[in-house]
Amino acid sequence: MADVSHKSPSQAETQEQSVLQKHVSFFDRNHDGIVYPWETFKGFRAIGCGIPLSTFAAVFINVGLSQKTRPGKFPSLLFPVEVGNIHKAKHGSDSGVYDTQGRFVPEKFEEIFTKHALTYPNALTSDELKKMLRANRVPKDYAGWLASYSEWKILYVLCKDKNGLLQKETIRAVYDGSLFERMEREHAAARQ
Repeated sequence: MADVSHKSPSQAETQEQSVLQKHVSFFDRNHDGIVYPWETFKGFRAIGCGIPLSTFAAVFINVGLSQKTRPGKFPSLLFPVEVGNIHKAKHGSDSGVYDTQGRFVPEKFEEIFTKHALTYPNALTSDELKKMLRANRVPKDYAGWLASYSEWKILYVLCKDKNGLLQKETIRAVYDGSLFERMEREHAAARQ
C-alpha cells in the first residue's frame, strides 16, 4: 500500500523555491520547511531504497547538513535541515550545477556531458562518472569528495538503465527534484 501521507507542495510553493530547494523538498514529508532524519528515511523508502541505505542516508545527510542550514542557532540533536537555507549547505567538489543560491546553472549542467559523456552524448557510463568525480575534486576537500561520491554513486545505482548508463534526462530530473516524485510513483505502482 502506498504512503498517501506525502503530498506534493502546492504550485505556489514550488514556484517560490530555488531548484535546490525543490530537490530537497521531496524529503520534507509534512511540508513544514524542515527535513528531519525520519523524513529523509521515509523519502528514501518511498523511492524504493532498502532499510540499510535509507538509514545511512538519513544519518549521513541530516548530520552533515543540519547545522549548515541553521546558522547562528544552537545545534539540535534532532538534526533538522531547513529547506529555505539549503544553499548554505552546498558542498565543494561538486559539478557546479547549483550556484551559491541554489539556482540551476544550465551551462554547468551541459558541461557534464560535453566534458565527460564521451561514449554517448546524452549519458554517462560508470567510468565516465568516476572520471567526472575525480575532475571535480577540490584539493584536500575530503568532505566534498565524500558527499559528491555518495550522491552520484547512489544516483547511479538507483537510476542507471539496463545498459549501465545514467541518462541526461535522469540527471536533469534529480537536480530539480522531479526524479524523486517519479520514482515514488513508480515504486508505489510496483507495490500494488
